[in-house]
Amino acid sequence: MTQSDFSMLIEEITRRKDLVTDYLNSKNPIKFSHQHLVDATYSYINAGGKSLRAAVLLFACGAVGGDETTALPAAAAIELYHTFTLVHDDIIDRDEMRRGIPTVHTEFTRRAQTELGYDEATAQHYGLSVAILTGDIQQGWAASLLPDLYHSYGVPAELALNLTRELFHNVLLTLINGETSDIIQSTTPVEDLTEEEVLTMLWQKTGILYEFAGRAGAAIGLKTPDLNHPTVTALSQFTSKCGIAFQIQDDILGITADEKKLGKPVGSDIREGKRTIILLHAMKNLSPADQALVLNTIGNQNATPQDIDQVTALLIKGGGVAHAQQLANAYITEALEHIAPLPATPQKDLLIAWANYLTHREL
Repeated sequence: MTQSDFSMLIEEITRRKDLVTDYLNSKNPIKFSHQHLVDATYSYINAGGKSLRAAVLLFACGAVGGDETTALPAAAAIELYHTFTLVHDDIIDRDEMRRGIPTVHTEFTRRAQTELGYDEATAQHYGLSVAILTGDIQQGWAASLLPDLYHSYGVPAELALNLTRELFHNVLLTLINGETSDIIQSTTPVEDLTEEEVLTMLWQKTGILYEFAGRAGAAIGLKTPDLNHPTVTALSQFTSKCGIAFQIQDDILGITADEKKLGKPVGSDIREGKRTIILLHAMKNLSPADQALVLNTIGNQNATPQDIDQVTALLIKGGGVAHAQQLANAYITEALEHIAPLPATPQKDLLIAWANYLTHREL
């Protein structure tokens, strides 16, 4: 893929992102008595982000011959759903920045102090509370959008019901299981974890929602309530494997990216003790002294920037980054096989470009 191809892809993703953002801001305005809840709910939505899951859902709809417009409520729902997971994930990971702005719990801790006059401890509790409630709002709002597939766009009612059940049962349980595994793995000795266990966690946390994007888009495009239709399954498997590749690349960027481009702190995964594919592979190839240095830094919230730089260099030296890149590329190759039989369409070309973009992106 050329840079020109990627530029065209980003333009097409951005066009769909704008449709989804407009849908959420103007066609479905959310109103509360408390302005903090309104601001928090829209915070990440209006801060930027690429809306990849929403765009991929629309691409999948078009790739099977469907009208992308009919899938807009589902695209908006998946964007909201993903946003709710980010708000809660930022609490769990204690992150302070997201998309170049303060995370919800951080921002509303600050606003509690400056606007409400709360002391530090009370303000921190308030910030966490607002973030938890914000995620709850976004999840509920996402659920309320899916019936619009039927009411506003004539998608079969059974399909809208099936997608709602899929997203708020199978996807939700899988994603939360993955989040829990991630928390547990962060305190598990590195030598006690296998690459397969980490990959399973990555699929549960990230791959499952991408899988839903492909499944929902294809089912809406075909207007079939059968979520196991062969073509629907092909698209869902494609997006599922791409989702794992996306998360592996995210882990790579988490230690190698330009922090200004990334919009969040580089090295935070190291401070949080994340057991990544990069870490597991590199540790096998480092000297005992280097292993000890890595283990003393991983999970250390007080690690200095110099400590982070040292560990990053060792993870690269141990071949962890190169191994992760090879693995991500292998997932993309396998993913592309699932959609190879589909007839040629502009949206199929966009899906192929998106798959190749995932392992070349810098943010």
